[in-house]
Amino acid sequence: MEFLRKNIRVAFVMTGEPEHKQVWDYPVEALREAVINAVCHRDYTISSAVEIRILRDSLKVWSPGRLASGITLPELFTSHASVLRNKGIAQVLYDIGWIERWGGGIQKMRSATAEAGIPEPVFQEDQGFSVTFRKDVFNRDYLVRTGLSERQISAVLYARENGKITNADYQRIVKVSGTTAQRDLKDLVARNILEMSGKRKGAHYTLSRR
Repeated sequence: MEFLRKNIRVAFVMTGEPEHKQVWDYPVEALREAVINAVCHRDYTISSAVEIRILRDSLKVWSPGRLASGITLPELFTSHASVLRNKGIAQVLYDIGWIERWGGGIQKMRSATAEAGIPEPVFQEDQGFSVTFRKDVFNRDYLVRTGLSERQISAVLYARENGKITNADYQRIVKVSGTTAQRDLKDLVARNILEMSGKRKGAHYTLSRR
């Protein structure tokens, strides 16, 4: 996990509170579950190591060995009995609190990515078992490349984290007037980065689906 924190980006989003909020490329709790699952469920009769591959727009956690006999890939996404290949390791991880319940890791990864507003992880059996996390376009690198101002970038990241942003939110987090906030938000809508809903006085802005 220390390796992951050193090698993925984090943005510090202004929220109006004394401390800025940290927004990682990928939710740390989802990555933690992927690593724990890899250690817990890998096939230790294979000499290969667990691998973490960090690419520009994705991150992949790969572990040796396919799913244990008795469980299929589609069954991972439904309520299913836990099939443990390494019962001793699983019990130790459960006893120290790193696993909360059997079979819960997949759902925690899916929930964490949904909450973070990034695509759902992709689970595959590819000469082993892998979990691939993908970035969305609403990350700092992409937003910088579009030529947005720092205050606009803060607004988009705020909308991603909180589901929406209003003119009043914009004024509060970047310390500008209502007129400036309206102009900046209008520009974000014109760029297809935000969408406006509601009438002008009660309007709010969400990430564009386009």
